[in-house]
Amino acid sequence: MSVDFEFKDTYDINDLIRLVTVLRAPDGCPWDREQTHASIKKNFIEETYEVIEAINNEDCEGLKEELGDILLQVALHTEMEREKGSFDFNDVANDICHKLIVRHPHVFGDLTAENEKEALSNWDAIKLKTKGIKKQSEAMIKVPRELPALMRAQKVQQKAAKLGFDWENTDGAVNKLYEEIDEFKNALSEGEKADIEDEFGDILFSCVNISRFIGVDSEEALTAATDKFLKRFAVVEEIAERECVDLKSASVEDLDILWERAKKEISLKG
Repeated sequence: MSVDFEFKDTYDINDLIRLVTVLRAPDGCPWDREQTHASIKKNFIEETYEVIEAINNEDCEGLKEELGDILLQVALHTEMEREKGSFDFNDVANDICHKLIVRHPHVFGDLTAENEKEALSNWDAIKLKTKGIKKQSEAMIKVPRELPALMRAQKVQQKAAKLGFDWENTDGAVNKLYEEIDEFKNALSEGEKADIEDEFGDILFSCVNISRFIGVDSEEALTAATDKFLKRFAVVEEIAERECVDLKSASVEDLDILWERAKKEISLKG
């Protein structure tokens, strides 16, 4: 089966758009043709995280490839709407260009921005105005619920802080964490699952609050902590294998000793 597509050595964005159109055509690919926004929405998330992985690994070639996968997702979702007559790729490009121009009055208009903070302030003020948001609570509610929970909590807290709804310093945030831990302990003693979950959520929310004050991204901090745990656990297994220790039957005390030994071994290795 032949398709109406020009084969050449070098392609550009227009070729990508055309290629996606061909893939979703009646005589194109059965899989691509059957996809909907809902069926491939998680692919978009996966591809985004693969871009982040390439950035973290400083993998230039990998980044180029993964950005291409993101472009494919954009092209696919846009093509689905073009088929319905809603909008096309040019409309998407047009809207983002208008948004960038409107939200950068310090570049394309009369406002000034001497630093990053002032530029961000301009962006936020115009965003609220163009979206018709009059209350900060509306802006907070518009933070997507689909974001990773820690990221969403941090964004909501940042928006609340802009109205002064915040602690004066880190001590206040830390004391609130202790207060939430006490409430969690009370919930544990009473044994109501719903209350336990509620209070545990408050602990996590308080931890995110502290992260803002110390200038740490809570999502990245937890990722790093998980990486550290994985590294130490691998060493625990190595020690256990060397000394013929069955981890499944080891006592909590023995496991703790292995854990501390693993920490020391990693520290000595640098």
